[in-house]
Amino acid sequence: MKKALKVIGVVLGAIVILLCGVLIYVVSAFPNVGEAPELKVELTAERIERGRYLANAVNVCMDCHSTRDWNKFSGPVIPGTMGKGGERFDHSVGFPGVFYSRNITPSGIGRYTDGELFRVITSGVTKEGNAMFPVMPYPYYGQMDEEDVYSLIAYLRTLEPIDNEIPESSADFPVNIILRTMPAKGTPTKRPLLSDTVAYGAYMANAGGCIECHTPTNDQHQIIREKAFSGGREFGMPGGSVIRSANITQDPETGIGKWNRSAFIQRFKAYADSSYTPPTVAAGEFNTIMPWMMYANMTEEDLGAIYTYLRSLPGYKSEITKFTPAAAGQ
Repeated sequence: MKKALKVIGVVLGAIVILLCGVLIYVVSAFPNVGEAPELKVELTAERIERGRYLANAVNVCMDCHSTRDWNKFSGPVIPGTMGKGGERFDHSVGFPGVFYSRNITPSGIGRYTDGELFRVITSGVTKEGNAMFPVMPYPYYGQMDEEDVYSLIAYLRTLEPIDNEIPESSADFPVNIILRTMPAKGTPTKRPLLSDTVAYGAYMANAGGCIECHTPTNDQHQIIREKAFSGGREFGMPGGSVIRSANITQDPETGIGKWNRSAFIQRFKAYADSSYTPPTVAAGEFNTIMPWMMYANMTEEDLGAIYTYLRSLPGYKSEITKFTPAAAGQ
């Protein structure tokens, strides 16, 4: 018996040593995306305007990096908070830890070089070499045209500085270890010509992160790519209710298969009407995280290209229960 216990002890000791070795290796070797590039972005008027468009209507950076008014439909950005950060993503909405959006005004990113900003946007690695949890969808931004990323950087440099200290994010164990392996070096692509409508629509849909919200996830909170754009991803809302994203595949019964290009564009542009005022929504009533007022500012050409791209993909039948109110007493 003593001999058996000794053997078990030796085996357990070896396992502990092996695990410690793996842990030390992961901590020391990752994230592994290379050094930030030597880069100086010229702040041209063209880049600043392109960056403004992307940040506010396509990538919608200001959606997460500002303060949204959840007492209104679609959580419009509160004036005066553009880029200040501080939005909290925690266990109540399904995240494995507590994460905060960063201050991306010059008060928050002034210490970053342009190359360091490029790396964090496209690869998810901070100035200090820490891995970011992909609340910010850097895997998609890493596929954008480098010139578009330069435009984002140029625009961010022009934001009104807002002093706002943000708490540090904290991932739960073992996600805090796995997190170090998540960042990957970006694989930039050239923005296709608008005339190549499907390819251009695919590019803009990627920049907008459409697939991330409009695809269901598995138990590890990873999107199920074979069900891309079929909707059903759950999002917890203030007050405890749950909403689910829409099916935007071309299935005629449960998706957008019966929509024409004009109807798709108008679905967005309705929120760009100068007479539109988002209605007040009480806690627990139906609301949405979809930033309609931001996406509504996309050009008709870009929205139409996204529609054409979505219609080029297979349809997927998926009945979605759009809204589940909070349980009584929650």
